[in-house]
Amino acid sequence: MKETNDFFNDGFGWVCRHCHRELSRSASEGDGSHSRLMTEGEAEGKVPRLTNEALAKWADPERRTLMCPRCGITELIDIF
Repeated sequence: MKETNDFFNDGFGWVCRHCHRELSRSASEGDGSHSRLMTEGEAEGKVPRLTNEALAKWADPERRTLMCPRCGITELIDIF
Protein backbone atom coordinates (compact mmCIF):
# COMPACT_ATOMS: atom_id res chain seq x y z
CA MET A 1 0.00 0.00 0.00
CA LYS A 2 1.24 3.46 -0.86
CA GLU A 3 2.33 5.67 2.02
CA THR A 4 1.12 9.26 2.15
CA ASN A 5 1.92 12.27 4.28
CA ASP A 6 -1.53 12.90 5.73
CA PHE A 7 -3.48 9.63 5.38
CA PHE A 8 -3.02 5.92 6.03
CA ASN A 9 -5.12 2.92 5.08
CA ASP A 10 -6.07 0.78 8.06
CA GLY A 11 -7.73 -1.94 5.96
CA PHE A 12 -11.16 -0.42 6.49
CA GLY A 13 -10.54 2.88 4.71
CA TRP A 14 -8.26 5.89 4.53
CA VAL A 15 -7.78 7.68 7.85
CA CYS A 16 -6.41 11.18 8.51
CA ARG A 17 -3.18 10.84 10.50
CA HIS A 18 -3.58 14.17 12.30
CA CYS A 19 -7.17 13.67 13.43
CA HIS A 20 -6.55 10.03 14.34
CA ARG A 21 -3.70 11.08 16.62
CA GLU A 22 -5.80 13.82 18.19
CA LEU A 23 -8.88 11.61 18.65
CA SER A 24 -6.79 8.78 20.12
CA ARG A 25 -5.35 11.19 22.67
CA SER A 26 -8.77 12.53 23.66
CA ALA A 27 -10.28 9.02 23.83
CA SER A 28 -7.64 7.92 26.31
CA GLU A 29 -8.48 10.94 28.43
CA GLY A 30 -12.25 10.41 28.09
CA ASP A 31 -14.67 9.85 30.93
CA GLY A 32 -15.31 6.20 30.00
CA SER A 33 -18.94 6.45 31.09
CA HIS A 34 -20.19 4.21 28.25
CA SER A 35 -18.61 1.25 26.56
CA ARG A 36 -18.21 1.13 22.80
CA LEU A 37 -21.14 -1.32 22.71
CA MET A 38 -23.44 1.40 24.01
CA THR A 39 -22.30 4.08 21.55
CA GLU A 40 -22.20 2.07 18.30
CA GLY A 41 -24.38 -0.36 16.42
CA GLU A 42 -27.98 0.48 15.73
CA ALA A 43 -28.24 4.14 16.53
CA GLU A 44 -31.31 5.09 18.46
CA GLY A 45 -30.58 8.77 18.13
CA LYS A 46 -30.96 10.76 14.94
CA VAL A 47 -27.25 11.65 14.81
CA PRO A 48 -25.13 8.53 15.27
CA ARG A 49 -21.49 9.03 16.27
CA LEU A 50 -18.99 6.85 14.43
CA THR A 51 -16.01 5.27 16.15
CA ASN A 52 -13.57 6.73 13.66
CA GLU A 53 -14.43 10.34 12.92
CA ALA A 54 -11.15 10.70 11.02
CA LEU A 55 -12.25 8.40 8.17
CA ALA A 56 -11.47 10.21 4.92
CA LYS A 57 -13.69 10.49 1.85
CA TRP A 58 -12.96 11.04 -1.81
CA ALA A 59 -13.03 14.69 -2.83
CA ASP A 60 -13.37 14.05 -6.57
CA PRO A 61 -15.25 11.60 -8.81
CA GLU A 62 -11.98 10.17 -10.17
CA ARG A 63 -11.03 9.08 -6.61
CA ARG A 64 -7.58 10.63 -6.72
CA THR A 65 -7.91 13.18 -3.90
CA LEU A 66 -8.69 12.29 -0.29
CA MET A 67 -10.29 14.74 2.12
CA CYS A 68 -10.74 14.55 5.87
CA PRO A 69 -14.29 15.72 6.72
CA ARG A 70 -13.18 16.64 10.24
CA CYS A 71 -10.22 18.97 9.56
CA GLY A 72 -10.59 19.55 5.80
CA ILE A 73 -7.04 18.53 4.84
CA THR A 74 -6.70 17.11 1.31
CA GLU A 75 -4.02 15.09 -0.45
CA LEU A 76 -3.60 13.81 -4.00
CA ILE A 77 -3.28 10.02 -3.99
CA ASP A 78 -1.51 8.58 -7.02
CA ILE A 79 -2.25 4.86 -6.74
CA PHE A 80 -0.47 3.84 -9.95
